Amino acid sequence: MGKPVIAVVGRPNVGKSTFFNSLIGERLSIVDDTPGITRDRIFAEGEWRGRKFSLIDTGGIEPKTDDLILREMRRQAELAIDMADVIIFLVDLKTGMTADDADIAELLRKSAKPVLVAVNKADHVGNMPADAYEFYNLGLGDIYPISAVHRLGLGELLDAAYELLPAEGEEDEENDLVKVAVIGKPNAGKSSLVNKLLGEDRSIVSDIPGTTRDAIDSELISDDGHFLLIDTAGLRKKSRIDESVEKYSMIRSLGAIERADVCLILIDATEGVTEQDTKVAGYAHQAGKSCILAVNKWDLVDKETGTLEEYQKQVRDRFGFMQYAPIVFISALTGQRVHKLLGLVNQVYEQGGRRLTTGMLNDLISEAVAMVPTPQDKGKHLKIYYATQVAVRPPQFVLFVNDTKLMHFSYERYLENQFRKNFGFVGTPIWFMLRGKEKKS
Repeated sequence: MGKPVIAVVGRPNVGKSTFFNSLIGERLSIVDDTPGITRDRIFAEGEWRGRKFSLIDTGGIEPKTDDLILREMRRQAELAIDMADVIIFLVDLKTGMTADDADIAELLRKSAKPVLVAVNKADHVGNMPADAYEFYNLGLGDIYPISAVHRLGLGELLDAAYELLPAEGEEDEENDLVKVAVIGKPNAGKSSLVNKLLGEDRSIVSDIPGTTRDAIDSELISDDGHFLLIDTAGLRKKSRIDESVEKYSMIRSLGAIERADVCLILIDATEGVTEQDTKVAGYAHQAGKSCILAVNKWDLVDKETGTLEEYQKQVRDRFGFMQYAPIVFISALTGQRVHKLLGLVNQVYEQGGRRLTTGMLNDLISEAVAMVPTPQDKGKHLKIYYATQVAVRPPQFVLFVNDTKLMHFSYERYLENQFRKNFGFVGTPIWFMLRGKEKKS
């Protein structure tokens, strides 16, 4: 069986994200004083008394609202409740019990799931604060005073959650898990694509740019393998990032790129390739990630003979720094070619982990130099003594030469092309490092 799931729910601004971060020991969820900051379900792995579990942070539940985003946040929280084995219901000691708390308690009772009421913002724990007793009126059993900011009372709460977890069994190994970050500028269709791949509405989908602010992890097991899909907030130009929340989102999206194995770079076909698209791709390229360029909303483009080829040429021209990345034209809305993506993810992931023997490398270098002699400067030729591979994802090669200054970028590009021609490396950057021969004193 998989890891048990604990969901953290509550109305907006009671400290759910602070509590979530205190449990996992890092700032994964956005923490801000603005209500409604966490919009989607955030997944992380927690551990207590040797037992690992999945922890879900949810957006604040507004039981009665006409606001589109707030209604979607409620729906996402309800999905988290359905997935959970144990629910931690966070309430605020400072504001006391509210009508919304009572409505949420009714929602939780209907779920028939084990619920623990955590009374947050208690300055001192041990003796029950007098103001906390009113939360017994929620009718959900024992209450646990805590301070998420000061990490007080968390042990007792987690002990209670531990006792409610389902019986421990065989847990899934994640050694074969391929982490895929879906990145791109806002409103390119990232959440729609993740939902199509998952077959469920895991992320909020809206035509309001910037709806997804957090990086959301979703596991997917299919015939193609075991994947972790990371739906990220759209990356905006830095000049447009005014809110502190947007700054957090940018950092988190870049963090998602860092921990991914493969980046799916989504391009809006109706807008064409923009400068921001190339900047987003540049982050993944510089991080050495295997990449796929997915042109989304292809169903909305008027087509005639040669349209696809012309568009492909435009993409190649604009993404000149990552000619290695395969291009696929999809529609997250209709599902057109979406089924091809996971197979392509597997391919570029395998290519990024490819290793070459030193013998194969040096045979290739000898042939390449024989076909196109090394550059020279003032009569002095570059000599490549030998090469060796030192890392994967991305593949990294050290070239031992007589003088690093003699290597011209155009010759390095030529060598890269020869590597790709002979060994593939589809979808992954290749890094060369030069080591010069030291002068004898």
